[in-house]
Amino acid sequence: MESNSDLKYARLTGAMPRFGLIIVGDEILSGKRADKHLTRVIEILAARELRLRWAQYLPDDRAVITDTLRITFASDDIVFSCGGIGATPDDHTRQAAAAALGVGVQLHPEARDLITQRCVEMAAEGRGSTDMSTPENQQRLRMGEFPQGARIIHNPYNRIPGFAVARHYFVPGFPVMAWPMIESILDAEFREFFHRAPHAERSMLVFETPESVVAPLMEEVELRFPGVKSFSLPSVGDGQDGKPARRHIELGVKGAPGLLDDAFAELRRGIEALGAPYSLQ
Repeated sequence: MESNSDLKYARLTGAMPRFGLIIVGDEILSGKRADKHLTRVIEILAARELRLRWAQYLPDDRAVITDTLRITFASDDIVFSCGGIGATPDDHTRQAAAAALGVGVQLHPEARDLITQRCVEMAAEGRGSTDMSTPENQQRLRMGEFPQGARIIHNPYNRIPGFAVARHYFVPGFPVMAWPMIESILDAEFREFFHRAPHAERSMLVFETPESVVAPLMEEVELRFPGVKSFSLPSVGDGQDGKPARRHIELGVKGAPGLLDDAFAELRRGIEALGAPYSLQ
């Protein structure tokens, strides 16, 4: 298990951390519920000029979650995991995280206290009992069983905490809980990286032109402007994306703002040299 100093690895090295997102739930993969986490986490990071580098959807399958976490724990990525930390039979994330680390689970003392407070509050509202020995409250306490050495993530919605291990942060699947918890983690632990690597993009719509024609131009722009990436988003032109109902490519560049003007100008000159019809975004 890592020490507390190791847990701040990204901060100590001064390197920009890579952020990843894991979303757990059969209901997402079956289409029973639509995922909202991916878009919102991208927005939360973007507001701080941070970027999501990867995302994965996982089923409620302990072996699959364990295998995935073994890989991500071995990386230096900052990983947010949403879902699967409850105490019903289809919740496996807590046990999978422990298995991936090769440790057991145990009732975290602070989690026990927070869950007990929540039970007292519910009892005052006429829901349940303050007796923590009842089967219902014993089941609730299981939500505080985390991998050995885990840290608490406070839940401002109902006190039932999430947990953190290494550079991984495990929060509930409910957006009303997960999103404020993710924001509080970023603000408390990664503020030094906010607005340190501004990112922007510029693009145009290129009409009736195959990607194979613009690919060499994209490669040339990237060679001439290190640090800039080109991108091409083709559309069949059915108007479903809010763009013109005409076959087109959204062609552009992205990267540090100071590099984009010259790179985009070069891209535009190349399109004009090809004689391809285009319009600026």
